[in-house]
Amino acid sequence: MAKQEYFKTALSNFTYEAASGGAIRHLADLGYTVKQIAAQISFPTPYERIQKTVWEHFLDTHVILEEEPGSGKQRETAAYVRDYDAYGRASFRRVSDREMQKTEIAWKEKCFNPDKDGKLAVYLKRLCEKNGGGMSYVSCDFGLDLCKDIEGFYKKIEALDDGQRDYILGLPWEEKRVYHRLDVRMRTIVEALYENQAYHGICYFIETEEKRIIE
Repeated sequence: MAKQEYFKTALSNFTYEAASGGAIRHLADLGYTVKQIAAQISFPTPYERIQKTVWEHFLDTHVILEEEPGSGKQRETAAYVRDYDAYGRASFRRVSDREMQKTEIAWKEKCFNPDKDGKLAVYLKRLCEKNGGGMSYVSCDFGLDLCKDIEGFYKKIEALDDGQRDYILGLPWEEKRVYHRLDVRMRTIVEALYENQAYHGICYFIETEEKRIIE
C-alpha cells in the first residue's frame, strides 16, 4: 500500500511539473503575480499550489531569503532539469548551485533620515543602482502582520495600487520576518507603505555592505 501511494504521489508530482510547474516559475520570473499566473495556465491547478510553487521558486532563486542577508546561511540556488532514460521517458530533477554568500558581513549601519537623505524613493534607487538588483534586500513582516492583526494588515496595504496589492496577497508569507530582493516592484511597494506610515524595516545592500534602518 505504501509503495502504491509513493508511485501515486510521484506520478502526481511529475504530471504537475510537466503541465504547470515550469510555466508557473517562468511566469513568476517575468513578474506575473500569483493571481495573473492562475489566469494564464491552462492545466487546472489549485491556487494554493501555485502559491507554494512561486514561494519555493523565490526561495530557490534568492528572490526571498529566510535568513538575514549576509548571515552566511542563505539557501542554495536550485533549478529543475529534465532527464530522459534509455526508453525516452522524461523525469524532472532538482539540482542545486552551492555558489553562494558564505561569509558574514560586518554591516555599516545607518538610520534613514528624510531631512538629510531626501525622499526614500530616490535614496533607495541610488543604493540599488550602486549595488545591483540582486544584491539589495528589504525586510518583510507581512506574514507576522497578517497573523497578528488581519484588519490592520489589510488597512496597511490600502496604500498600495491593485498590482502591488495582488503581489503581496498572492504570496504565502510565513509567520516570521523574511527578506525580499529590493527589485523595482518591491521598492515601489516599500516606498508607498512608507509614505503612508505603514512600513518600518531594514534594507540591506550587500555589495557596499550597508544596512539602512527605516523607522
